[in-house]
Amino acid sequence: MEIIMAVLAGILFTTGVYNLLQKQLLRIIIGTGLISHGAHLFILTMGELKTGAPPVLTEGIENYTDPLPQALILTSIVISFGVTSLLLVLAYRAAKVNGTDNMEQLRGNDYE
Repeated sequence: MEIIMAVLAGILFTTGVYNLLQKQLLRIIIGTGLISHGAHLFILTMGELKTGAPPVLTEGIENYTDPLPQALILTSIVISFGVTSLLLVLAYRAAKVNGTDNMEQLRGNDYE
């Protein structure tokens, strides 16, 4: 299961970086979201996936799931939601003021 999660995280990182290198602002924002989701899966995989194990220690249990990666992912989800909403508002404002969402035109270059 960890192999599948690692491959999926790698695919998310790859597509996220590809979208970050695009010219449209919306694709750049989607790329940041994909990279954050890849980081969530990577953190979850580092915590060793254990199915059916309790998340807290109780008496007589030797195999338990570490709750720290889950808490880190929950915090990361909130932060990535805030960053994504901020980027969407900034992109909307930049597109409305400048009339375009193309990064080359926003930089002042007229390459097409």
